[in-house]
Amino acid sequence: MIHFEGDKIIPLPVAEVAAKLSDAGYVANCMPDSQVIEATPDKAVGKIKPKLSFLTGSLTLTAEATARDPGKSVVFQIVSKAMGASSTFESKLEFQEAEAGTLVHWTGDLIAITGLLKMVPKGLLEGTAKKVIEDVWTAVALKLTATNAGPT
Repeated sequence: MIHFEGDKIIPLPVAEVAAKLSDAGYVANCMPDSQVIEATPDKAVGKIKPKLSFLTGSLTLTAEATARDPGKSVVFQIVSKAMGASSTFESKLEFQEAEAGTLVHWTGDLIAITGLLKMVPKGLLEGTAKKVIEDVWTAVALKLTATNAGPT
């Protein structure tokens, strides 16, 4: 298992950030270059082309909200499947008021890998996952703040 953890400040009210980031469909629709097939608050399914040297083709991602404390936290289980490999990632987001808006404390654990991913060195998996997590946060923050920017 590989563990990740961090904090993100979103310059919006807690209630708004918590509602949007607790919605699997909303989060899925934040991802650039994704093809969302199913998007509900509890489950999102889509395809993406990974920017990973050790995986080619497309990945099918399924994200399910497995626990919620409305306005306070959400837990997602994210399963990715590619030809000959799969992974399961669990992420928890906790929402708190901050001076500049909302503090999102997040944790994530890569809890299972199968197939060809088992042959990838742990350091490469960890480094790649960190990059993917950064890209996801960038996309989510951009969509959240763009939605609220309104016309200029």
